[in-house]
Amino acid sequence: MRPSIVISAVVAALVGFGGTLALIVSAAQAAGASPAEISSGVLGICLAVAATTAVLSVRYRLPIITAWTTPGAALIGASHGLTPGTLVGALLLAGVLILITATVRPLGALVQRLPVPIAAAMLAGVLFRFVTSVFTAAGAKPLLVLPLIALFLVARRLSAFGAVLIVLAAGVAYAFLLGEVKPLPDSLPLPQIVVIWPVFELQALIGVGVPLYLVTMASQNLPGFAVLRVSNYEPPTAAILAVTGFASVITAPLGALTSNLAAITASICTGPDTHPDPSKRWLAGPFYALSYILLAIGGASMVALIAAMPAELIATVAGLALIGSLVNAFGAMGDAALRFPAVITLTVTASGMSLLGIGSAFWGLVAGIVALGAEHIRRPAA
Repeated sequence: MRPSIVISAVVAALVGFGGTLALIVSAAQAAGASPAEISSGVLGICLAVAATTAVLSVRYRLPIITAWTTPGAALIGASHGLTPGTLVGALLLAGVLILITATVRPLGALVQRLPVPIAAAMLAGVLFRFVTSVFTAAGAKPLLVLPLIALFLVARRLSAFGAVLIVLAAGVAYAFLLGEVKPLPDSLPLPQIVVIWPVFELQALIGVGVPLYLVTMASQNLPGFAVLRVSNYEPPTAAILAVTGFASVITAPLGALTSNLAAITASICTGPDTHPDPSKRWLAGPFYALSYILLAIGGASMVALIAAMPAELIATVAGLALIGSLVNAFGAMGDAALRFPAVITLTVTASGMSLLGIGSAFWGLVAGIVALGAEHIRRPAA
């Protein structure tokens, strides 16, 4: 046992939670969630992350770190026409599909056969609108946003993991200094549990639920498996998908985002800085879980604080938090043979088009696959 185990676990939890909290609030607000429903969703995802990490890391003696789907939150935030009920329906579908993937091997194989550039282009199209909203916010409130962008660029030189957390803390303090903060509650709000009855609307299931499942698998679970393998661990893939899928289904009615294997924050707990002995790094898992239990207790207060911030600050922090993911998505589109269908996927997704009530992420995926098929049609002989 070393202090570095506790430090790595706490840092990973704070970076994962603080770096994406504004994005979670923004996504929930886009679906019309009330403050109580947003608080309930944050409580649900914190408890899901704590439970899944504790169960998997202790059971398999591996540093298996879980999180929630950050790209999925961006997808929800960029969707139109959602209500809390239809969002819960889409979350349930994504959780069930992850469970099915854990038990039906052909489905898992089919998902892995989805060309990486196409999946990455769909993700990039979703993230693009969120990232560009940073500069829209800068145009609306330059005095607030431009210094935070500069701070982000400097902070990234110090810590790529903690830069967004630094911007969030500085942005909250700066908003108070500028007098941009809405009135806060007289007392600290307590965690709330609000059960939202699911509404299974076809457009939301196809336009949000299916893309949510795909981006969670392609941009969270598959990279998460890779992080473990790079550190010479063999992840129990079926068990991880089953546990996170089950947790997603259980917590979806609370408004909680889909649970999945962590990728970026997991690397904090899987390397030699956590412990020089690879067989002891799993001990970070229980401390990570404990950190999320403590964050669950204080989550309602954090949600109330973020909700009182100006919309431009929330958009800035959420967009900056996704720049790294956008860079990775663009990098995964580099295959020259698949570049054309990938660009088609990107442009359709980023357009925000809605057809038959179904959002652009689904149609971007369809357009990319059709373009890929057209590319493989043999030209007639001369």
